[in-house]
Amino acid sequence: MGINGRHWALAAAPLALALLAATGCESTPGTRANTPGARANPTAAPSTPVARVCAKPAAGPAKAPAGAVTVDPKVVGDLAAKTKSSPPNTTFWLRPGKHRLDPDRYAQVIPKEGNRYLGAPGAVLDGGKKNQYAFGGTARNVTIRYLTVQRFVAPQDEGVVNHDSADGWAIEHATIQHNSGAGLMAGARQQVRANCLRENGQYGMNAYKATGRLSGLVVEGNEIVGNNTGDWERRRKGCGCTGGIKFWAVNGADVRGNWVHDNRGTGLWADTNNNDFRIEKNVLEDNDGAALIYETSYNAVIRNNTIRRNNWVEGRREADRGDTFPFATVYLSESGGEPRIRARTDKIEIYRNVLENNWSGITLWENADRFCNSPANTSSGDCTLLVKDTDRCAKPAIATAPLYADCRWKTQRVDIHDNRFVLDKSVVTCTVKCDRMAVLANYGTYPDWSPYQGERVAEAITHEQHNRWHDNVYLGPWKFVAQDQSRVLDFGQWQGTPYQQDADSTLDTRAGG
Repeated sequence: MGINGRHWALAAAPLALALLAATGCESTPGTRANTPGARANPTAAPSTPVARVCAKPAAGPAKAPAGAVTVDPKVVGDLAAKTKSSPPNTTFWLRPGKHRLDPDRYAQVIPKEGNRYLGAPGAVLDGGKKNQYAFGGTARNVTIRYLTVQRFVAPQDEGVVNHDSADGWAIEHATIQHNSGAGLMAGARQQVRANCLRENGQYGMNAYKATGRLSGLVVEGNEIVGNNTGDWERRRKGCGCTGGIKFWAVNGADVRGNWVHDNRGTGLWADTNNNDFRIEKNVLEDNDGAALIYETSYNAVIRNNTIRRNNWVEGRREADRGDTFPFATVYLSESGGEPRIRARTDKIEIYRNVLENNWSGITLWENADRFCNSPANTSSGDCTLLVKDTDRCAKPAIATAPLYADCRWKTQRVDIHDNRFVLDKSVVTCTVKCDRMAVLANYGTYPDWSPYQGERVAEAITHEQHNRWHDNVYLGPWKFVAQDQSRVLDFGQWQGTPYQQDADSTLDTRAGG
């Protein structure tokens, strides 16, 4: 769990129309969209819509829908009480004004199956910095729309809306802001659309389910901004517990059309046994850390995203400390394609993206000391999706097939093509260490029974695991790192033997700015 895994070894229909109405069109200046159906032109940026939800939230119904139960903001606890006394499949309409729960910290709304909660214009459910949770329980198929939920104080790693990760919820056109912990949790088949997830203490959303499978998640057209106000990575160094959204063991997710920006830390972070992601048509910009981390996970398509000005804070901080690791704006850590795990793809494919003036580009990394049952596995207690019994990954069996391969998460079958990488160092305000594209691993040393000691993993990720760059365009003074962080290459060395990367790609060192 967490990006610090490397430090063990390195020393350290109506809704569609509403979504369109909530977005404006913004693309990189001076560029045109790709022609549909044609081979991508990596010199052109995708025309990516920006989901400006927070500034222009959609308004809810001004009158109570037919048959709805009206909730009065003047009556403290009215929402929870009327929910308790009403049958399943009831629609509740919250009048304009500030709605409060009872002052007990555990007071919350416990929906029944099929309940719908609709906020009138100006309807706010306010936790008053006293209540921990807004909506909880295990009822399925609950809908929350047009409601502002704010000032709840969920504990670390817990969430305010759908606290218990119930299945089938739809959260749409809501503003979830200024809460501790996560603004919302996720259950299976959850639809999260056109929301403003703003300035929550830890995550905008924590896609984690303690029991059962979290699958079929849709995150579309949201603005995810300014989260991790609690600065948790500094409070618990290396916790890997922050981000605009954190995904844990999600099997099947579509993350599209979101504006993920100005979060303190990583924008989108998929950590530990996620699989079958499509991350597309998002705008990821101005996040303090990486725009995207895909860690100890499998099988993803990352395409048609606009990725700008990310990782300036965290990348620069590590460079100033003298760290030579290629901290990147798209970071794949022990993650790759695995045909044996069912998904819509059997590789990780990164294509038709524009990465512009970020702190470095894409890093493919594999920690030689991180594998199932190793003390260096920061996702402690978890094993790969290929081995169900963690105890099997031990000597002597781990040293031979099939466990030698199956006990470690591998960065393999990554296909990076038809992207546009732009770097103007005068914009990023850097001179070195912000210009890297990398594929590498560390020298395996730990634990003493590990079968992956020495350069075995570094050789494999660089030459044997089908990780390939090709048909990309580089504008600016890019450098390349292969096998270990001491091998910094120019474009000719990167394309030449033995690395043979970026066939049919171009580099113009003067064109970045």
